[in-house]
Amino acid sequence: MDEVLKIINDIKSGNIKPIYFLMGEEPYYIDKLTEYIEDNILSEDEKGFNQMVMYGRDTTVDDIVSNAKRYPMMAERQVVIVKEAQELVKTIDKIESYIDNPQPTTVLVIAYKYKSVDKRKKWVKNITKHGVLFESVKLKEYKVGEWVKRVLQGRGYGIEPKAIVMLVEFLGNDLSRIANEITKLEIILPKGSVISPNDIEVNIGISKDYNVFELRKALGDRNELRAFQIVNYFANNPKDNPMVLVIAQLFSFYSNLLSLHGLKDKSPGNIAKTLGVNPYFVNDYVLAAKNYPMKKVSAIISSLRDIDGKSKGVGAANLSDADLYKELLVKIFI
Repeated sequence: MDEVLKIINDIKSGNIKPIYFLMGEEPYYIDKLTEYIEDNILSEDEKGFNQMVMYGRDTTVDDIVSNAKRYPMMAERQVVIVKEAQELVKTIDKIESYIDNPQPTTVLVIAYKYKSVDKRKKWVKNITKHGVLFESVKLKEYKVGEWVKRVLQGRGYGIEPKAIVMLVEFLGNDLSRIANEITKLEIILPKGSVISPNDIEVNIGISKDYNVFELRKALGDRNELRAFQIVNYFANNPKDNPMVLVIAQLFSFYSNLLSLHGLKDKSPGNIAKTLGVNPYFVNDYVLAAKNYPMKKVSAIISSLRDIDGKSKGVGAANLSDADLYKELLVKIFI
């Protein structure tokens, strides 16, 4: 986020580069930077003749270079934006000659999403001589909660820890989806509001009582009644709670629990750092470790693999989600 803000602030101050090569697995920041340049480099009057948006699937590198070499009309500069440039993966190296000698009156933006070019290549290294090479790295899931908090603070909102967890559990580390849901909440809730789990449930449709976070907590507490209530809800709402994702989350939980048993330094800070989990979860892991010895955790992980296979038709025939969940919980609690 800091690098993104620096690029935007440089543009605001007039330090505009002739090349912006935006690449990486996380499309959110690539889209945001592209959108900012598209909206702010030229005035509305200048855009008609001097701003062009191209798409990778509909163009060639030769066409991009040809347009980038044009001179602006009645303006200081022109902007050429190439969206979905990853479609040009087989020919993108042909842009090398332009990178070596870019048109100073052109701002060329290449949005190369979901992947990165080889930074060892000479032309990629040369981008930084004239412009900006930005790589948007996928945010680790345990860092997403802090990202949500920072974004909302910047927009004048607060959010309760459990509400953050609900968003991350449901949407993972897909920043674009999370940002869309945050925007919905901003439309509904007045600035200054502290977003609660109830706000998430009512406005986004994520149950505050029946989600994977609550299931993990119930399992960690060895609360059998609560765990069975939640899996029954999952079985009756499979579209909202796909079993394959639930099993994956539980596998991650018990794998982390196994790692926790092996830690010498069991301080909260080290647990969060080593396991790569939100500090909000640390107490849950500590309690679960007391309730499940290492040998039992290993057996549960084996059971999860077995249930995962059965859910995919391996070694079982026509078993319902409800039956598989019940079988799993029996194996966990015995």
